[in-house]
Amino acid sequence: MTTPGADRVTGRGNSEEARERGAAASRRVCAAAAIASVGLAAAGCSAVSRAAAAPSTPAPNATARASTASAGPSAAVPTLGQPAGVFAHGQGFGQVKPSRIFNGGDPTGLVTQVVWTSWGGAQAVATGISDYVGPGQTVAGGKEEPAAVVAFKLGICDGRLMYQAVEWYFPQHKQAFDPGRYEDICTGTYVPAS
Repeated sequence: MTTPGADRVTGRGNSEEARERGAAASRRVCAAAAIASVGLAAAGCSAVSRAAAAPSTPAPNATARASTASAGPSAAVPTLGQPAGVFAHGQGFGQVKPSRIFNGGDPTGLVTQVVWTSWGGAQAVATGISDYVGPGQTVAGGKEEPAAVVAFKLGICDGRLMYQAVEWYFPQHKQAFDPGRYEDICTGTYVPAS
């Protein structure tokens, strides 16, 4: 039980205690905000602390950044585009390091046995098997051969980190990577349009 005048004995008044409690709460909120700002999971911080740390009026794109930070480190791993547009019924899109890519078209739009040698940088590089159709050949005359795969245009599409473009080619037939010709796997279109 508190006796009258106890605050005078300790030398602390009610207003000083309130300031100290406010300062401690402020330090906890600042710590939670610092943890969230570096993209780490806010372990040990309650949802109330995180909510208190958030601004009352979010700045543009603050919601997208906040959801990425709260989702943890795995949120920073890009996917290979997304199923969209003419590629909506394809395979491998929206996945991390897919082993099969199919744009939903004829056999030249299929790459199997895809093995990624890099992922997460400006470009992701892989090898696989696709249907090569030489000059003057029909698709029916094509044959499966090793192909080089490049995913590029790393960025944000529909609020998610992804490679927004992919292309494959056949170096053994003197083909080379052409960043001006690709499948836009953010919007689901071909570039240049065919």
